[in-house]
Amino acid sequence: MALVEVRQDWLAQVTEETIEPARRIVDPHHHFFAQTTEFPLYDLEGLWTDTGTHRVEQTVYLQCWEGYRTDGPEEMKAVGETEWVAGIAAQARQRPQAAQIGAIMATAELRLGARVREVLEAHVAASSLFRGIRQIAAWDASDALFAGEGLKDAKLYEDPAFRAGFAVLGQMGLCFDAYHYHPQTPYLTALARAYPEVQIVLDHLGTPVGIGPYAGHQEEIFGQWLRDLTELATCPNVSMKLGGLAMPWNGFGFETAAKPPGSDDLVKRQARYYHAAIEVFGPARCMFESNFPVDKCSVSYAVLWNAFKKIAAGYSETEKDNLFRGTATRFYGLK
Repeated sequence: MALVEVRQDWLAQVTEETIEPARRIVDPHHHFFAQTTEFPLYDLEGLWTDTGTHRVEQTVYLQCWEGYRTDGPEEMKAVGETEWVAGIAAQARQRPQAAQIGAIMATAELRLGARVREVLEAHVAASSLFRGIRQIAAWDASDALFAGEGLKDAKLYEDPAFRAGFAVLGQMGLCFDAYHYHPQTPYLTALARAYPEVQIVLDHLGTPVGIGPYAGHQEEIFGQWLRDLTELATCPNVSMKLGGLAMPWNGFGFETAAKPPGSDDLVKRQARYYHAAIEVFGPARCMFESNFPVDKCSVSYAVLWNAFKKIAAGYSETEKDNLFRGTATRFYGLK
């Protein structure tokens, strides 16, 4: 059974005209999936079908365990993901008017400690688009929630071996995408303070969870989430990705409704998360993200970015440009 299901006919029930079609966008968070049991196929043509609904000029690919090498040392197999996406990026350049892949965030096992340098150097050699890694730290005691690879508790960021590998990122000038559940944010704050030379971006607004034991406690969770994010924002090396709230484990239930949400529905139910994060981090450290095709189980690309544009309506033009393009361009060193 698929972890998420994309139903095109269901999504097609809600269509909207594109708001501010001339607004330049960098989408700093999407995946490609080969056909697997966990996720539906999502290739370059699928990405372009979605990004073509808005003026998306560049994207950032985020690791999702695809394209791995099938032989060689176990720790080096993940380099295949960078090689695979670099090939897709080369294909994309044949259609320069479409969205281009501007950066690749792959993965490596930081618990290798200092030995992870060899893996990271192989990623760097594989593509000039490689910028760093994401090693998922998401873990919760509830069986209702997905756990990151090989995790036994919520404290990956505190593991001495992980930290030894994390230090190598700083030595090599590479960045880190962080993905965890909202109760784990204090661990990231401690990590960011210990390694101020590493640029970190927190995915999916810190993933406030709303299923399993967290269901029915939205107000309490919002308060804890905001307190922890406010403390995290005191770390100048941390930025925030604004998105990812349409995943089933956020608990909004969009994916089970008779019709998908429109942009006004998203704004009504979720805008406070976005405004709160922008207030504590500032627009110069925030970037809207699609998290497609994972969030596509709940909302279409056109509707999602319309919602972002409505959420951003009250900000200045400079602030909007940071939110939609500038912050991601700087963080990932895009051309």
